[in-house]
Amino acid sequence: MSGPRSKAAVLWGLVTFSLVTLSLPTLIIIGASFTSGEIIRFPPDGFSLRWYGELWRLDSFRDALFRTFYVSAICTLIATPVGTLAGIAIVRYRIRFRRAIQVYLLLPFTIPLVVSGLGMMIFFGQIRILGQLWPVGVAICVINLPFMIWAVSASVNALDDELENAAANCGAPPIRVFFTVTLPAVMPGVITGALLMFILAFNEFLVSLFLVNARTVTLPVQIYNSIRSVITPDLAAVSVLYIVIALVAVWLLDRLVGLEIFLRSK
Repeated sequence: MSGPRSKAAVLWGLVTFSLVTLSLPTLIIIGASFTSGEIIRFPPDGFSLRWYGELWRLDSFRDALFRTFYVSAICTLIATPVGTLAGIAIVRYRIRFRRAIQVYLLLPFTIPLVVSGLGMMIFFGQIRILGQLWPVGVAICVINLPFMIWAVSASVNALDDELENAAANCGAPPIRVFFTVTLPAVMPGVITGALLMFILAFNEFLVSLFLVNARTVTLPVQIYNSIRSVITPDLAAVSVLYIVIALVAVWLLDRLVGLEIFLRSK
């Protein structure tokens, strides 16, 4: 086999191995969710939608799902305007405490979530809002806000300053320049960051574990509580629900922004 062909074979072999390794757990959990048996296993014992129906009839899982959507919505609604303005300000303006802000942007990678969750639990307990649902969304927003800022900053870096200058020279006030030039130009980053914040909030487990109680438990915590007792096929159905939500997020990203634009911004 010639040199170029050998390199191509090795490259395609590595790519195939990576794709199989990444997709195999997902395929297994999808197959296990359609089992007709009483225990989770792969290959499944027959084919049935039974556990999807059982899942929806369980009040605990259904209520936890609605609470998780509520938490994700709060996180996204707060992060979108705050992260958008912060991302624009960091790139375009000389602001005080810039070094401190840069350190803050590294917090998701430097401080373990268990530490952040414990700190939030103590703080919310002191101000007597621990156990309520809306502070969970606020806490997740504070911890993951750097991801929103990064997404917007990438779009701001690609924005031509002359567009804003041209609008200002034509007599447009700063507010109008922002809403007619700056904001539409950075909208791909805003949409990307908003979808990312929603997914991060929907999947967050450790922080939620510290901040919820039996009445406000979210879906990730509900799954954890169920696994501690017995692993049944309805948990595989919940996992498939997470996969579907992730696929919907990617589809929305492609429709609203375009995956090519998103990848270039990274």
